[in-house]
Amino acid sequence: MVTQSIVLQQAPVVSIAARPLHVAIICDGNGRWATSRGLPRSEGHRAGAEVVREVVRCAPHLGIHTLTLFALASANWKRPAEEVSAILGMLQQYLEQETDRCVDEGIRLSVIGRRDRVPLELREAIAQSEALTGKGKKLHLRLAVDYSSRHCLFQAASKFYKATTLSSEAFEDILSEVQRGGSTDVDLLIRTGGEQRLSDFLLWECAFAEFVFLEKRWPDFRTADLRNAIMEFERRERTRGALPQDHLG
Repeated sequence: MVTQSIVLQQAPVVSIAARPLHVAIICDGNGRWATSRGLPRSEGHRAGAEVVREVVRCAPHLGIHTLTLFALASANWKRPAEEVSAILGMLQQYLEQETDRCVDEGIRLSVIGRRDRVPLELREAIAQSEALTGKGKKLHLRLAVDYSSRHCLFQAASKFYKATTLSSEAFEDILSEVQRGGSTDVDLLIRTGGEQRLSDFLLWECAFAEFVFLEKRWPDFRTADLRNAIMEFERRERTRGALPQDHLG
């Protein structure tokens, strides 16, 4: 099998965010990246996993406190079984290889999404990684696996009707419980691969997020692209429905 090697560019990693950010990324385009190079789609996912390592390494230095990566959508079960199996296998490999480093670097790792449909061995690896990294404070890395935002919202709504306190805060608490990895507002949503849609990802949390869509596919994503997206975020005026600050008074 021919394997495409990835050389990641080392860009300066200095915080440019005015405050700690929750950045979510739809890591799209792995399969198309591989196909365009005459490689099996699994090689695109393998190359994408290497990019994940680099992004996680630099995220805290760019002012990111929470990083949520869309690894496998519930809708992706419609893909060929061998491709889904390859993605799940690479996720388990990632957990086995990176958990110790996450502990050393103060990274808390969580997996959001369903667990009843993934292999038992992977579920055990997830539980072990979450337990070992639970005290990490430098970065909260959340991997969305077999994830559907609609499904999470439905589960939360099914529990919410029993709640004694009816408020958006109480609903968020239940949603956080359902997702296991917490539920905080997303500041910046990045999607690679050229598509411009949420694809059932963090619908509640992205209510006031800024979106940045990139044509380049995930295996081509670099630290400089993350830095540029944050710089774009910082340039935008975010009012959440209020008047811009310059017009107040």
